[in-house]
Amino acid sequence: MTLTVFGASGRSGVPLVEQALAAGHHVKAFVRDPAKLPVKGDKLEVIQGDAKTFGDVRRAVEGADAVLSTIGHTKSSSKDVQSVATDNIIRAMKETGVKRFISLTGAGVKDPNDEPKFVDRIFGFLLKTFAKDVIQDAERHAELIRASGLDYVIVRGPRLTDGQHTGNYKAGYVGKDSGTQISRADVADFMLKQASSDKWLGKAPMVSY
Repeated sequence: MTLTVFGASGRSGVPLVEQALAAGHHVKAFVRDPAKLPVKGDKLEVIQGDAKTFGDVRRAVEGADAVLSTIGHTKSSSKDVQSVATDNIIRAMKETGVKRFISLTGAGVKDPNDEPKFVDRIFGFLLKTFAKDVIQDAERHAELIRASGLDYVIVRGPRLTDGQHTGNYKAGYVGKDSGTQISRADVADFMLKQASSDKWLGKAPMVSY
């Protein structure tokens, strides 16, 4: 497959690009600064651009079989980076006829299938208190995807670590099949599988240990 990866040089994007290349896919890695992408490969195409600029996004999306996004907040990003980038990605996918969209977001995004326990509610309260802008942007990004009409999977993750790629994790909903952490490498593993699996289409699973 040809996969476009947004946020490719980030801490979650790098293992996703590495695993996609290892699986034999052609990867269009979208980055602001190519020098920050520590990955090489014959099937790697590095596309420099800004996800908040539609023309750049469209150029990266065209010709892809699926689009995967690990775009998130950094110290230098704007408060609405995730939702603005997602809006551009959705528009570009519709214009170019690409249907499959896999997007990573945080545990603060809610889903009707969740059954949060007391500890989950405490964590949710803390997130909304200390990371209000991040949560609001993540929720807006999810709203845009759910209303897009695309074949989507919103992948929610709890605390992300730089641990090993184990391939051993669970996917479900908060309070039912959810833990408190997962490695970025295993999140990448799950996201990559969603590019060709229909199991979680139109859903927002939580992936964790």
